[in-house]
Amino acid sequence: MQFGVFTVGDVTTDPTTGRTPTEAERIKAMVRIAQKAEEVGLDVFATGEHHNPPFVPSSPTTMLGYLAASTERLVLSTSTTLITTNDPVKIAEDFAMLQHLADGRADLMLGRGNTPPVYPWFGQDIRQGIPLAIENYALLHRLWREDVVDWEGRFRTPLQGFTSTPRPLDGVPPFVWHGSIRSPEIAEQAAYYGDGFFHNHIFWPAEHTRRMIEVYRRRFEHHGHGRADQAIVGLGGQVFIRPNSQDAVREFRPYFDHAPVYGGGPSLEDFSTQTPLTVGSPQQVIDRTLGFRDYVGDYQRQLFLVDHAGLPLKTVLEQLDHLGEVVAVLRAEFAKDRPAHVPDAPTHASLRAAREAAR
Repeated sequence: MQFGVFTVGDVTTDPTTGRTPTEAERIKAMVRIAQKAEEVGLDVFATGEHHNPPFVPSSPTTMLGYLAASTERLVLSTSTTLITTNDPVKIAEDFAMLQHLADGRADLMLGRGNTPPVYPWFGQDIRQGIPLAIENYALLHRLWREDVVDWEGRFRTPLQGFTSTPRPLDGVPPFVWHGSIRSPEIAEQAAYYGDGFFHNHIFWPAEHTRRMIEVYRRRFEHHGHGRADQAIVGLGGQVFIRPNSQDAVREFRPYFDHAPVYGGGPSLEDFSTQTPLTVGSPQQVIDRTLGFRDYVGDYQRQLFLVDHAGLPLKTVLEQLDHLGEVVAVLRAEFAKDRPAHVPDAPTHASLRAAREAAR
């Protein structure tokens, strides 16, 4: 099972000091967070994609390409690549290039994002969000698997005899996760192609997550990719860890109360009860995370959000030290009683081996 962190790259004022980092500071902090994630033994770093303030990651592959040169083991991914407003041709080119630079340590998560104005900024209509996601991925899937593509669809100009370059490393396309919070159509898309399905999970109750994963698993089996419990599932999570739970709650509360996505909503206690947010001791985080398996089954990737809401870099790096210790326990516990037929998260090496075995 893979463990890692994902970031949305927000530039938020620290409510305890009133200081707002510069864009340059935030970008460099994200790089340091990824490097620290590798140092403490995590497997994955994923960055979001946004094109508006207060966010900075407008060019995920630029950052991931830089990280490819400054890490050795970390899988470099996205927590959203906007399949609706990015040209599939450019996605194909950018991530194939990243594959080569990272020696295969690259995959991506496709999503529609949560910023409605991004659609007209890139010449699209938000009312066509689901059809765009479906059509654009159908083209992207072909671009990585066919050397010459002829294409005609609703949302872009036709392609005639087009070859996307560079070609995927070793002829193996990057593994794709389809991320969705609430759209069963996206769960169906992931199942149809036999790709991974990632449920962000951080703002929703367990029952909602369970239903979405169940739809994906059932349809994955329907489309002939294996048994339902062999479907490739990823979850988000949100934690703040201190050795003492009272210290964790006291320190995190001002960040929760003033964060743009929380402020004015449920209390920290209510939100922690109603969603997977865990603010507490390492053991509390371990117990809560292990409980995810009770309602989604054995799964392949767990990513945590640790760097949002104005938390200073020093605090985030301390969080990663705690998370490294937590993940060491989670690895062992998740491995217990895991059925042998349940696959690990796909990697470039495993996908290449499967391709060679199928020849």
